[in-house]
Amino acid sequence: MRPLRTIASTLAVAILATSCGADGNQESDTAANTQGVTDDTIVIGTHQPLTGPASPGFRYVSTGARAVFDHINENGGVHGRRIDYQVQDDSFDPAQTIESTRALTEEHEIFAMLGGLGTPTHESVIDDLNAEGIPDLFVSSGALQWDQPEEYPYSYGFQVDYTKEAKIQGAYIAENFASENVGLLYQNDDVGPSSHAGIEQYLTEEIVAWESYDPGVPELAGQIASLEENDAEVVVCSCIPAFLAQAVMEAASIGYEPQWVAPSYGGDVEVVTELIETYAEDTPAEDIPPETFLDGLLVTAFLPLAAQKDDPWIEFYREIHDEYNENTPFADTTVYGMVQATLLAQVLMDIGPDLNRENLLETLESRKWEGPGLVPFMASDDDHSGYTGVMVVQNNADGPPEIKQEPMITDSEGGEILPFEMERPSPEEVDLFGEITQ
Repeated sequence: MRPLRTIASTLAVAILATSCGADGNQESDTAANTQGVTDDTIVIGTHQPLTGPASPGFRYVSTGARAVFDHINENGGVHGRRIDYQVQDDSFDPAQTIESTRALTEEHEIFAMLGGLGTPTHESVIDDLNAEGIPDLFVSSGALQWDQPEEYPYSYGFQVDYTKEAKIQGAYIAENFASENVGLLYQNDDVGPSSHAGIEQYLTEEIVAWESYDPGVPELAGQIASLEENDAEVVVCSCIPAFLAQAVMEAASIGYEPQWVAPSYGGDVEVVTELIETYAEDTPAEDIPPETFLDGLLVTAFLPLAAQKDDPWIEFYREIHDEYNENTPFADTTVYGMVQATLLAQVLMDIGPDLNRENLLETLESRKWEGPGLVPFMASDDDHSGYTGVMVVQNNADGPPEIKQEPMITDSEGGEILPFEMERPSPEEVDLFGEITQ
């Protein structure tokens, strides 16, 4: 693979003289008329749960994105403009999300929102972002409402939506665990009904228990007891990482050992293992290696996993992480944020130096964007869904993860689950930030 310093040299070629007035000191017309854009800066904002119940699983999303932006900035920025990445903590609380977004739009005057995280949180601000014409890119949630171009023309999904992902999980379970009872454990917001709409296309009589949890209430004893009482041999945990860790620990404490299945947004093994180690302190599980609790866990994923060390994009991101993210783990959620930043940088470089919100969306919808993702990414005038499918991977406590099913794609309704052809480029094959000449 091409060394990071070589890629950095390529990036430096992309530095352009900013489009100034005749005296070289005035801002360009674009910079003067587009909020969040100057001749040397692009202001990008996001709301993230840096504290609160979702923080243990998702606080690394923004550190991943920032590392990529730091790398870009150190090598000249995008067409000579540095990315000013503004992160507001909303504690996974919709009321705080409203205040965080107001600060981003009014005080920081962002050009675009990138990867605002959470279903209930982002629901609280999507109307305002669209009313103000602020590009709302790559929402960090699998809810279906981000893919409504007629109602929300400025909003675009990113991760595979809950229904598509659950369909592929359901089909895999139906084929590989045909005679076993299935239990569902899910977050009591849009995650639940959207996931059920997918998984119940393939599993009906097999489902013996439906158990929900409130992300603000860190207690799962009753739900786990019910799953065991109903003899659920396979449990699909449509959960954020903190609650997957709690569920696995609670089940182990009563000797309940189902086959666990986790989604892309909850099955970050690095993060969940770290949480299990914390939860095990001063309990009988304290002396058990925490990674053993996740041995055999099935995870669905649309991006390469941090543990897939031979993947060229993971190698590339690991180099960036080691340089800019000292003292933080390199987890799947880190990669998630890095991919969001990469995709945004690709779009910005493709636009050229004349940047405004209209040509941002036109460019995003103009072609297929290939790179880190394992499945096609959709952004067109009538499809804002983002990534379109997942692979199935089994975690191994003493070795690399094993791909159990290659990536497949589907829709959010009753369509088939299908293989596809896509030549996924490596970093050195992608003009990641562009090479522009004057």
